[in-house]
Amino acid sequence: MRRHKSEPRHRRSTSDPLAVALLPPPNESYTARELRLKAEGHAKKVHQEIEEMLRQERIERKKSRADVHVLLLGQSESGKSTTLKQFQLLHSPATFHAERMAWRAVIYLNLVRSVMRILEALSPENDVLGDEIDDLESVEAASIIITANGRPPSAIAGTRVNFESYRRRLEPLAFLEQRLLRMFNSNEADICLPSAHSNGDSISWKPLQLGHSLPTISIPARPVGDRPSPVSETGEKEVTVHTSRNWKKAFSLVNRSKSPKSEHSGEIAGWWEDPEDPVHILNECAPVMQELWLDPAVRQRLKEDGIFLEHTSGFFLDEIPRITAKKYIPTDADVLKARLKTTGVTEHTFRVRTYGTTVTWRVYDVGGSRNQRQAWVPYFEEINAIIFLAPISAFDQVLEEDDRTNRIEDSLNLWRSVVSNNLLANVSFVLFLNKCDLLEAKIASGVKINHYLASYGDRANDYDTASKYFRSRFTTVHQAYSPNRERNLYWHFTSVTDTRVTAKIISSVQDIIVRINLSTMKLV
Repeated sequence: MRRHKSEPRHRRSTSDPLAVALLPPPNESYTARELRLKAEGHAKKVHQEIEEMLRQERIERKKSRADVHVLLLGQSESGKSTTLKQFQLLHSPATFHAERMAWRAVIYLNLVRSVMRILEALSPENDVLGDEIDDLESVEAASIIITANGRPPSAIAGTRVNFESYRRRLEPLAFLEQRLLRMFNSNEADICLPSAHSNGDSISWKPLQLGHSLPTISIPARPVGDRPSPVSETGEKEVTVHTSRNWKKAFSLVNRSKSPKSEHSGEIAGWWEDPEDPVHILNECAPVMQELWLDPAVRQRLKEDGIFLEHTSGFFLDEIPRITAKKYIPTDADVLKARLKTTGVTEHTFRVRTYGTTVTWRVYDVGGSRNQRQAWVPYFEEINAIIFLAPISAFDQVLEEDDRTNRIEDSLNLWRSVVSNNLLANVSFVLFLNKCDLLEAKIASGVKINHYLASYGDRANDYDTASKYFRSRFTTVHQAYSPNRERNLYWHFTSVTDTRVTAKIISSVQDIIVRINLSTMKLV
């Protein structure tokens, strides 16, 4: 009877392939058994670790559902980085203030490049053209040559500027520009400079005899046939840093090896006494820079060339004495105005108190150049809201990547592609019609919108009419192309360098986005 009862049990165990596989081998030695048990124990431990990892991921995923993920979108120079600075200033002011000194080098470079832009506009087109013009006795012939290169005859016949005097006295700035670029380069920034050998249209600056071996500095001249309006706000190739590079840490005075340090800020006391600091060249050249910028003939020449530096990002020419002071410390407003092109994706995390609860905000700033826009799509799936920045002051500008495309038209095309994306059907959209202060200034200076946008027609060339026109164009695109007819669009006229007004707008936007997010989660 016992044998009869045991046989079925034996048959059941051997009928299970897994059970058979797990049986210890017959005639297993003591050593083999110990090794097997040790391996099984290790496998069990790994399994438990994986299970715990998955459990933690589920917890984090559940918690992150309450987080707000915001994507800042818009073309290059639309104001995305400045908006991110405003978020940081509003919610992480201590971090923002700690980084201000790192922006000093950027502000210096912005100022120097503005001066170089003026000298470029005042210079002869190139050595070859200069020789030809000198050989011509006919003013009419000279005017034809100049006009063929985009400069009106009045630039020579009507307004004369002592270019050589300014060039000679400001020559140290050419050295400083290259030195600042090398500073970024040595700190692993990506310097986007046009090749000095790409064509003959450059002004070569010979290095000063300052006891250093310096390379020749080349500043690109305007290409033949260029149009009066700038290709971008800066009108030149920009310094570009990748967001993965910690350039702020590299430029912070805290990281210098010299001492002593200030008890209050932790920064080097007396950096202005360092003979290698860029401030010394700027301070020495400040009177001539001021003279250049305030010269009526220079301002007239810039106007004739369609160059309005006061309408661009990174404009500090109206504050030369303050910026070039030896003990200059950037203000919050200076940091917001400073222009530094970034590539890659920047993520900032903020803790925001809204509706009696603290919510984690993750704000992403992605590059807006055409060759970077393919990087946007991976962020679409988990995004709660998109803040799209459209720089409506750019109606008279074309893309740096494509000088046949008006920047407003590019913004509209980009806006249409985003609002029509099915992945974003349930995402909240906030539209910042940005740089309204620059739009108002351009209109006040006499720039005609219908000269650049035929669709503007015979509308009045004033700020109120223009702002309503741009708002209508963008809101109409949203209405026509949104895959979700119930999705609301929240729009604002903005000047994101204005801290007080922008802080109010951001607070309002935050309340709206958080409420929608909580409503989606059925928490309100």
